[in-house]
Amino acid sequence: MGMVTLTIDGKEVKAEEGTTILRAALDAGIYIPNLCALRYIKLPVGACRLCVVLIEGRKGPVGSCTEPVSEGMVVYTNAPELTTLRRRLLRTILNNHPSACLTCDRIERCSPFDVCLRHVSVTERCVTCPKNGRCELQKLVDYIGLDEPPSPGTYKGLPVERDNPLIIRDSNLCVLCGRCVWACQEVIGAGAINFTGKGREAMVAPIGASLADSGCRFCGSCVEVCPTGALMDRGEEWKPWTDREAALVPCRHTCPAEIDVPRFIRLIAEGKFAEALAVIREKVPFPGVLGYICLHPCEAVCRRGKLNEPIAVKALERFAAEHGGELWKQGAKKASETGKRVAVVGSGPAGLTAAYYLAKLGHKVTVFEALPEPGGMMRAGIPEFKLPRKVISAEIEEIKHLGVEIKTNSRIESLDELFEQGYQAIFLALGAGQDAKLGVEGEELTGVIGCLSFLREVNLGKEVKLGDRVAVVGDNNAAVDAARTAIRLGAKEVTIISGRAQSEMRASTDGLRQATEEGIKTLFSTSLERLTRKDGALQAEFVQMPGKGTKFSLEFDAVIIAVNQMPEIPGQFNLQIEEGNLLKVNPETLATSREGVFAGGDVVTGPTSVIDAIAAGRKAAVEIDKYLGGEGMIAEALIPVEEPNLHLGREENFASWPRVQMSCLPVEERVKSFREVELGFDEQAAVREASRCLRCDLRFRLDSMFPLKMPEGKAAELVSVKTGEEKG
Repeated sequence: MGMVTLTIDGKEVKAEEGTTILRAALDAGIYIPNLCALRYIKLPVGACRLCVVLIEGRKGPVGSCTEPVSEGMVVYTNAPELTTLRRRLLRTILNNHPSACLTCDRIERCSPFDVCLRHVSVTERCVTCPKNGRCELQKLVDYIGLDEPPSPGTYKGLPVERDNPLIIRDSNLCVLCGRCVWACQEVIGAGAINFTGKGREAMVAPIGASLADSGCRFCGSCVEVCPTGALMDRGEEWKPWTDREAALVPCRHTCPAEIDVPRFIRLIAEGKFAEALAVIREKVPFPGVLGYICLHPCEAVCRRGKLNEPIAVKALERFAAEHGGELWKQGAKKASETGKRVAVVGSGPAGLTAAYYLAKLGHKVTVFEALPEPGGMMRAGIPEFKLPRKVISAEIEEIKHLGVEIKTNSRIESLDELFEQGYQAIFLALGAGQDAKLGVEGEELTGVIGCLSFLREVNLGKEVKLGDRVAVVGDNNAAVDAARTAIRLGAKEVTIISGRAQSEMRASTDGLRQATEEGIKTLFSTSLERLTRKDGALQAEFVQMPGKGTKFSLEFDAVIIAVNQMPEIPGQFNLQIEEGNLLKVNPETLATSREGVFAGGDVVTGPTSVIDAIAAGRKAAVEIDKYLGGEGMIAEALIPVEEPNLHLGREENFASWPRVQMSCLPVEERVKSFREVELGFDEQAAVREASRCLRCDLRFRLDSMFPLKMPEGKAAELVSVKTGEEKG
């Protein structure tokens, strides 16, 4: 098609033949009031009629959403008669809509949870809060104005659907603009909703018995385009607009390292595994490690979990690391050398992450590790059946390739010596590798072992003998790891003693389930009171809560204490220490009480997780670079940002698609060795699981479809318009 030139409100506009006046105006930055317009999709004919305009040489107002442009056309979007007509049309809409709130002078002071001070019936109230900025109908009332209040109208009495886990649907607030229908049908391609009924019974409804039965993708696009609050996100009804993305795309905003979870999952669903890995590596140097042991807080908040089961984010991250290849390296950059030297004390996830990004910024980095192998607690504290050593080693090699030097068997006792050696900054990433005491009688007896000491000895290849009967006292992941390790070392009976109820355990449910499969027993709500040695065995006295407490005794050959862990900080560092033997730092800069010394990870926060430690390492790299005179810019794009396809298509029974379960090593083989238990996804399983994603982030891509934002203040009025009637 060719191009035509027209004039709108005195502005010359070029548009493609066949384009409507409304589309041409919006593309040119000229606002025309409307309720139903969405760019780039077919609209119902004249749904709201508020977009009327005057055309020079034509008689009467014309709907700009249906009138095509033509060469030389002169259009006026504001005039007194248009304002009068729009007010009449707007009043007609409000007469069939609970509208007392929209014209109330108390609206800015009102809350949806308040009792109405005017005692207006709930059937006459729209209950859309102006504070969240969502109601376009309210904005039009303010912009166009009303010449007289609307009548209360007759309440439709349509049912309000509140039992849907993600969307609240109130058809009494629907103005039949059609946006949700066209977004679902033409943009998303699900076709889960449509118009139904006639007259006052007309409404938008699922094509089946419910949204789940209608092939709904639960992407939230229908809610995003609704102009009145007839569709709202359950649990987010009254929250301000600025909070919505964090609430509605929680996986992205919950990740401590800020990995773009929806993006890498979408890329896996599209079969773009290399690109998915690149997205992950934009934020972390340990995608493989995280794919095995991340505590995945993103899964806990996944909105898919409200339908049936959350997306297996951790498993998909592991898949990307295993199948993504080296495309990410093509976009990776390293700055020229700065001549600055940084010492990192500790080669755990926080220390190595900081070293990685500081090296990319051009600094010379040396990492000092007290143990004989690098990796910190990733290597020394996590059993190989959960995290294979080859995964850790491969990702540490990538850090070395950047020029990071790692010195093992190098315990640092003096910060002064490091400064004397020419390091301009020091990052302390000591971790929390010291076992905390339980504080019970007999804890010092032979056969009572600290959990971290036990795991460290085993993971570093040293021989550890436990005997046949082993107790592990604790409720965290380390306790479960120790119990499962004990089974693999030949213990015949292993019991976890938890002071918490089963629902309150800090250990992951997956770990507990696998421990149970391997024959490990767990006593919940049970506390260890005393340990004694009798006839060569450890006699453990327990009390079982709640209530008055039932006391009982059991005999073990070894008792592993896994209640807590804490940092070990040399006193000669002369740094300010807080309760729990934690280093005190400035929370904004991670600077310690000593100039040039920074700290982060478990040594500051206490025991957390690998992903939290990685996040601390990223922050440390930023702040240390700034301290050394840089800008602290570690953000990088390893692949170009792609524009996602909004068309999801129709998938029958999408809401009930089950989570893909990862295959595991058979139990009888698990307990005989330290082979990895979880075997990972193949390509088919990964694509299937990634395809379960609701794509919550796509709704925020609909901004380009919205009509131009209306100007502030009231509508202007043009007073001189040459119409066909005036000419004739």
